[in-house]
Amino acid sequence: MTKQEKIKKAKSYDELLDAEYGVIGSKERDEFEFNATLFMISEMLKDSRVKANLTQQQLAERSGTNINVISQLENGNYDIPLSTLYQIFNNGLGKHVNLSFS
Repeated sequence: MTKQEKIKKAKSYDELLDAEYGVIGSKERDEFEFNATLFMISEMLKDSRVKANLTQQQLAERSGTNINVISQLENGNYDIPLSTLYQIFNNGLGKHVNLSFS
């Protein structure tokens, strides 16, 4: 069965992901899951900043970083230290960050 046939036959979101990116644990699926998580972080940051009625500059000042870091994070450049991410959410937005491993 081809990839397109598997996609068309998918009856759940998990089956669709399996068909498109491979099963959980495969290199392609792991990469997809990683990128999806990073995308969600950037969207949470943007959403939280907008709800707090802050500009990128204001958030940078509150969190002790600079506007370039905020902009890069919101635009998909995720290569920043975890400590900076904590500063942005904790100090800049008053949010508590929880980190879990599974």
